[in-house]
Amino acid sequence: MNNMSTDYIGWLPAVILPLATVFQLIKIIKSKSAEGVSAVSWFLFCIANTGLYIYTQKYLELQAILSMLLTAFLNLVIVTLLILKKSKRSQ
Repeated sequence: MNNMSTDYIGWLPAVILPLATVFQLIKIIKSKSAEGVSAVSWFLFCIANTGLYIYTQKYLELQAILSMLLTAFLNLVIVTLLILKKSKRSQ
């Protein structure tokens, strides 16, 4: 495959991964419930995305930043929401 094709393919995870995470975030916010959503899984996704970003060593490529770092940040937002909702339920 030539570089042009791989550049376009690199945009698939750069768009899909953060978008899929945003859909989960929206569902949690709209439903006001985190029922069935695992904080541990989303935290592990965050660690995995951060590790993959470091492993690929493509620190300045927009596709890597969006697909891995932005997604990792959004994963942490989900984890934070889950923890806050759990602490509200226990009060």
